[in-house]
Amino acid sequence: MDQLVTARQHCYKRGMKVLEVAFSCYAVTDLKRAREFYEGVLQLKPTSIFDKGEMGFIEYELGPHTLAIGAGATIFKPGPDGGVVALEVEDFSEAISHLKNRNVKFVMEGYDGPVCHMATITDPDGNQIVIHKRKPK
Repeated sequence: MDQLVTARQHCYKRGMKVLEVAFSCYAVTDLKRAREFYEGVLQLKPTSIFDKGEMGFIEYELGPHTLAIGAGATIFKPGPDGGVVALEVEDFSEAISHLKNRNVKFVMEGYDGPVCHMATITDPDGNQIVIHKRKPK
């Protein structure tokens, strides 16, 4: 048993150590249309822009995290079956009203859970985005 513990400790010491998530990225088909949604509707401010027409990558820093949108890469495709990012909002009701006023498609209108409020929307390519607000402890 001691040899097994020692072998495991050795693997952890020599293995890869992940420090944090560098960014999350949604694949999009039309960078201009996606930017209109992420910057116009969600009101995110771009912090890094690589835009070469049909290929591009835009980063939005959100606190210590980065959400990106990318177009033109053949390695991934947009759609509802990919990963999901949850955006923490200051005022949940205000955010939902804002999105409804802009005719954003809702997958889940709203959920009032024990620790949070959340709703799920889609961007123009069908990528799902959670609108989230933690409840006070």
